[in-house]
This record gives sequence, structure tokens and C-alpha cells, in this order.
Amino acid sequence: MQTISNEPLNTVMLSSSPEDIEKAAEIIRNGGLVGMPTETVYGLAADALNGKAVSKIFKAKGRPGDNPLIVHVAAFEDIEKYNLVKKIPQGAKILADKYWPGPLTIIMEKSDIIPDEVSAGLDTVAVRIPSHKSAAALIRAAGTPIAAPSANLSGSPSPTTAQHVMNDMKGRIEAIIDGGECSVGVESTVITLAGEKPRLLRPGGVTLEQLREALGEVEMDDAVLHKLKDGVKAASPGMKYKHYAPKAEVVIIKGSSKAYIDYVNSHDDENTAALCWEEDIKDLKCKTLSMGKEKDQESQAHRLFDELREIDNDESIKKVFARCPSIQGIGLAVYNRLIRAAGFEVIDLEKI
Repeated sequence: MQTISNEPLNTVMLSSSPEDIEKAAEIIRNGGLVGMPTETVYGLAADALNGKAVSKIFKAKGRPGDNPLIVHVAAFEDIEKYNLVKKIPQGAKILADKYWPGPLTIIMEKSDIIPDEVSAGLDTVAVRIPSHKSAAALIRAAGTPIAAPSANLSGSPSPTTAQHVMNDMKGRIEAIIDGGECSVGVESTVITLAGEKPRLLRPGGVTLEQLREALGEVEMDDAVLHKLKDGVKAASPGMKYKHYAPKAEVVIIKGSSKAYIDYVNSHDDENTAALCWEEDIKDLKCKTLSMGKEKDQESQAHRLFDELREIDNDESIKKVFARCPSIQGIGLAVYNRLIRAAGFEVIDLEKI
């Protein structure tokens, strides 16, 4: 099997047919990398039990080695079958019954079978069962758990189409499975059950409100809304300081629709753009990119990374003024990604 070296790989685009899934599974079994569709975003897949294969993920993405990965399995029974964790907490069984397969990742105390490359040296492992049929088929065909962070260059917007993956990973990985556009559009919710109390580390398609309904008390980690404190090790993917960012500077603007529109129009020039709600577009003078309707959080999550990537397609855009999403429901996930894309640069118009 060809490995990542100074020589670029011949990255092939595969379909979701059984024959192509088996080709991708063979690449995984042989220690290679495959772009894998999921319902959240595309993942960069490797054999999770092969530390050497997993290390290729970090090289292909340019990903820091202290950023842990998520292990994907096809069924709940696989957690025990592959002996991935020391013990399955009762809370994990409750959440699995309600939200697996789906956009939820559960962190538990890992077993010794998990390579350090996957856990980034932590004593925990993050596990998920994706609902995307092609992802499930690949995991079953490979016959091994699959480690897969988002299939993008580290720090850039996550990929929601196979072409996004090809744009970032051509020459770096062996193959990409084209499973269509991702339905959710932001990475999975991450909850840790390895501490005294359940704690949300990264919001996603399963909301904090839903987690609390299932488990009762669920804490929210400070790093969901704020910069990870200096010296604190990331317990989950997506907790690092700057992430999901286009090349242009992104600034979040808090305020009413009128205040946002007035502010952006007063700062309009040929190098600015607005990342806004559909309702705002008619009143804005600059280039606009729509995250969907203000009250439609699912569309916001679905479109966010597409629009951040679209910014990179227009080299004239140097600065982006983004509407501030709600931090309720799935809006919390949109805000979490957007504030990292902005490097935590926020202007609150009510305080000016």
C-alpha cells in the first residue's frame, strides 16, 4: 500500500456502490486513508486500531497531535466486541437508545486497545455510530473501528461534499467516497461521561436541551462558548482556539437586524462581505452570503461550512461581518463553530 510521502498519492473518487465500498475498505485494512461521508461532515478515515495508519491522518491534515480523534463503529455491540472502553456507563446506553445512529459522540474511559494516536495521550476515547448508510457500510466492510476527524486541512472549514474533500486532500489520501451532501452540516455533539457529571464539550445536531432531557443534569464546558484556557489539553475535537476558518477575517456582530445592517453598510467597501440571514440581504450594500433564515437553525447548520468555503472562492473578500446566531438549540452549534472561525472576535453593538 502506498503511503504518504513527498510523492503525492493518486486520490480516486469512488461511488457508494458495494464494489467501491469494498475498494475503500481494502484501503482501510491496508493502513491507508479514505474520505468518508457521514451525516455531519466528511471524515478522514483510518483503521482506529492501527496507530501507524492513524498517524497518517495527522500528517495529511496538518493536525496537531494533541487533538484527539473520534472512533466510529457500525453498531452499539461493536464497543464491547472490539473492547474499546473499560466500562460502558449507563448514561451511554440511555443516549444510544435515543440518538444512535446519529450525530452524537460519547466519551468514555478507554481500554488499552486504543492507540495513543487516537486518544492524543488521554485516558478516554470518543465513540460515535454514524447514521449515513455509506459510512456504516464502510465500517462493516473494513471489519474494524474507524478513526475519522473532518476531512479538511486543519483549521479550515469542514467539508460537507466530496468535492470539498478533493479540494483539500487531493494527493494526500488514497480515495474519497462520494456519498452526496451531508445532511446535518456541522460535526457531531460531543458529551463526556468520563467525569463525575455528564459534560457537553462540543455542541452539534443533538442539542444540550435534548441531552438534559435524556440524562437530567448536563454541564456545559466553558470552552463551548469561550477560548480554551492556556495549558488546558483539548478533551474533544473542535475545542482548539481557531478552527473552521476561511482565509478572510471573520468578525461576529451581535445586535438587532437593523443595528447589524446599519453597521455593515457603514463599513462597506469592495473587500467586505456579510454572512447573514436571508432576510437581511435586500438591505445590505456589500456582497452577501446567506446562512439561511433567522428562525431556521437546521438550515444555518447545514449551510455554515459551505458559505465559509465560498468565502475562500472569492479572493476579493478580506473581511466578513457575520450575524450572531442564537445559542439555543442547534444554534449553539452554529455559534460554537462561527466563534472559532472568527478567532473569538465579537462586536456587541449594544455595548458600543
